[in-house]
Amino acid sequence: MLALPPISALAPRPKHAKRRAPKCPGVYSTLAGFPSFLPKEIENIKDPFARTFATRIERLPVSVSFSDNCIMSSCVRPLIRSKTSPVVLLHGFDSSCLEWRYTHPLLEEAGLEAWAVDILGWGFSDLERLPRCDVTSKREHFYQLWNFYIKKPMILVGPSLGAAVAIDFAVNHPEAVEKLILIDASVYAEGTGSLADLPRVVAYAGVYLLKSIPVRLYANFLTFTGISFSTSLDWTNVGRLHCLLPWWEDATVDFMISGGYNVSSQIKQVNQKTLIIWGENDRIISNKLAVRLHCELPNAIIRQLPECGHLPHVEKPNSVAKLILEYVQEDCYKEMECGRSPTLKLHSQSLHK
Repeated sequence: MLALPPISALAPRPKHAKRRAPKCPGVYSTLAGFPSFLPKEIENIKDPFARTFATRIERLPVSVSFSDNCIMSSCVRPLIRSKTSPVVLLHGFDSSCLEWRYTHPLLEEAGLEAWAVDILGWGFSDLERLPRCDVTSKREHFYQLWNFYIKKPMILVGPSLGAAVAIDFAVNHPEAVEKLILIDASVYAEGTGSLADLPRVVAYAGVYLLKSIPVRLYANFLTFTGISFSTSLDWTNVGRLHCLLPWWEDATVDFMISGGYNVSSQIKQVNQKTLIIWGENDRIISNKLAVRLHCELPNAIIRQLPECGHLPHVEKPNSVAKLILEYVQEDCYKEMECGRSPTLKLHSQSLHK
């Protein structure tokens, strides 16, 4: 059975440990082990997995056509570079790579090359010179990050609105995506709808409200099933941490006014094999849409998780990691029979004892 690794195994290195000199400005770590570009409120978060995962966030320079400067782009790079396809983890609407604080360590423990990437406009990238944050810009930014750093066809994982990001990317750059995994996918919304027509002053007021603790607490109430108030409050602080960066409001308003993602017409164009994961108790997006998505995707399988809400990779990380691992192994076993990737086989056997 899969289980979260002990937090001691994921703890940051001691303060006196030797660190690699950063290559770019703005990525030095603080004495507490957190990157200096993270909001200081990271110190108030109690979740040990969030705190540990935050120490691994870094910024990589990404060149794009719509900005004169490289965008220092936030992500968690893998500890392992393997011969198998990398698993690249996106996040949902107005979120960050910290969504993967529980599941990402499990995937690495299983021997997978796992990336957690922040989508342009959200997360912890440096947007001081604010670029456009519309769909086209998000797609190009992610492609350039993949092209320069990941370089291999990937298993692309998109939860919630990240599923729309993943579908849009897979259709436009099929050479970069080997398989898809869509988790409680928000892919039938028609972009940002009427919000795109709001006057900017009204849009900014709405976005300001979006980062408030009461709104985020209510969102957690809808998103998860049966968590305590103290846990919900701490998860709220994790989920809104990126909102405290000075350019977050501008980037979110830019995305809202741009019209957002509308990928329903692209679903049938997806040629990659796809795993659909869905929480049966999702109160954000009905699991009836999971069945619809399964019917419309040309080559898909579906797995539903009982007693689980909208973000299974946060609420049921063991189950999600197991499903991802088994999905990756479908093709890996064929490669291992030819003498490749024995490490993954050993890891997977130990996890399923």
